[in-house]
Amino acid sequence: MNIISKLPSSKHLLIAIAIAFFMLLTRGSHVLTSVALPDASLALFLLGGLFLRRAGWFVAFFILATVIDFGAAALDPAQGFCLTNGYWGLIPSYAAMWLGGMWLGHQEDAFAPLQYGSVSMFTTFVAFVISTQTYYLFSGRFPAKGLLEALQHGWAYLPSWMGFAAMYFAFIWLAVALLRSVKPAQPSPIESSKL
Repeated sequence: MNIISKLPSSKHLLIAIAIAFFMLLTRGSHVLTSVALPDASLALFLLGGLFLRRAGWFVAFFILATVIDFGAAALDPAQGFCLTNGYWGLIPSYAAMWLGGMWLGHQEDAFAPLQYGSVSMFTTFVAFVISTQTYYLFSGRFPAKGLLEALQHGWAYLPSWMGFAAMYFAFIWLAVALLRSVKPAQPSPIESSKL
């Protein structure tokens, strides 16, 4: 087996570098910047599923997110409040986003407004439910009364969770629309005749 065929293409590598950069820039701890940008992880995992698809990339980005979170907690212990057994609920939360991106990647036009908007918001809602409920069930910070009682907690965070995700998804959609509207430069008729 040729080891070169296992290496990522340069396009995939550029996408991965961009995703990693924006994760470092926006991850909840804001250790690297003085500007507190909202966490873009949900949008980044959806984009990862859309463009990179492979499970190895998902694992790499989850490890990066974990290193950022635990690193921030090491620098500032107040950042570690959410680092409990419930933290690991982020794995299926981000997997929901990744799978939504993979599904979009199999569509004729992943950025068709209705399907892009509905898939991004549906997967964001699913990720919210998984993340919030695993935190309330397994963090040890709340009385363990069971699933029904856990479902009553965390809903106050839904508007900001959905709002920030929608902001990033809208920005991504607008960027793609802008890139699609840019036409490649065509040679003038005079330049064409010289060829």
